[in-house]
Amino acid sequence: MNASEKPVVHPHIAPDDLLTLLTVARLGKYTAAAQRMGVNHTTISRRIAALEKAIGQRVLTAAAGGYELTGQGRELLPAAEAIEQALLRITSATAQTGTGELVGTVRIAAPEAFVLHFAIPALAALQRQHPGLQLELNTVTRKARRYRTGMDIEVVVDKPQVSNSTLHPLRKYSLGLFASWDYLRRVGTPEALPDLAGHRIVYYPEHSLDVDALDGAVDSIPTTAGFVSSNSVEAQVRATIAGMGVGLLPVFMAGEHPGDSELVRVVPDFTRRISYWASIRPEALRSPLVTAVLGALKQQR
Repeated sequence: MNASEKPVVHPHIAPDDLLTLLTVARLGKYTAAAQRMGVNHTTISRRIAALEKAIGQRVLTAAAGGYELTGQGRELLPAAEAIEQALLRITSATAQTGTGELVGTVRIAAPEAFVLHFAIPALAALQRQHPGLQLELNTVTRKARRYRTGMDIEVVVDKPQVSNSTLHPLRKYSLGLFASWDYLRRVGTPEALPDLAGHRIVYYPEHSLDVDALDGAVDSIPTTAGFVSSNSVEAQVRATIAGMGVGLLPVFMAGEHPGDSELVRVVPDFTRRISYWASIRPEALRSPLVTAVLGALKQQR
């Protein structure tokens, strides 16, 4: 070799740095990646900086609400995923739980009603099969975010209009008007929408959700005698059972209170049909943990 020629130096890339890139790619935020990996924000930043120094190029770029992969970052994902899978196989073998064991954390943001009635039953069954699966459930009703949220899966009301996520229909449901027997004895039974003018409505605070399907559900209801509002659908159900007004409630929740507190559907011609959708970043969907959780949620129809 000529003395003037320099040997090709292959960069040393630490496996932890690749795993950090993979986690940031899925969650979009350093803070969320730090929580997932059990380290602090500074460690995440240092590992990404070390990775970029090793390859001499940027792997992440700042975007609205978080970080996105660069072209070079996307090229590194297969290697990062291979390391992740190898570690999962080692963990499974060490724990003697079998080769199909899922180990790790999945973070989900979803409306309260969906979490209580569909997510928890589905994920309880999945977690019994995979005890190493950790779950973080955040109850929130909102539109799908166009930017990174630090969540693996966002469950939203109605099909979102986003271009940077994969969309998955989960289940359909409907809203109806309900009241308790006690309330109807005291106030009377509304039979048509104009009859609601003399009643108090139990529902979300006006324009608090920025979700068209839910905000628009009250458009055809006339001005009423008042309201009881809460951003908790469980609180709405309980307020309706307590006779505080006519509740605009998910039908699947209103029919689960038998006995003296059973809710009665009023104005039966009124129905608002809605659906739940999952919004997931493509990077997150490459995780076997996320695909398993999504599969469990889809089965709850």
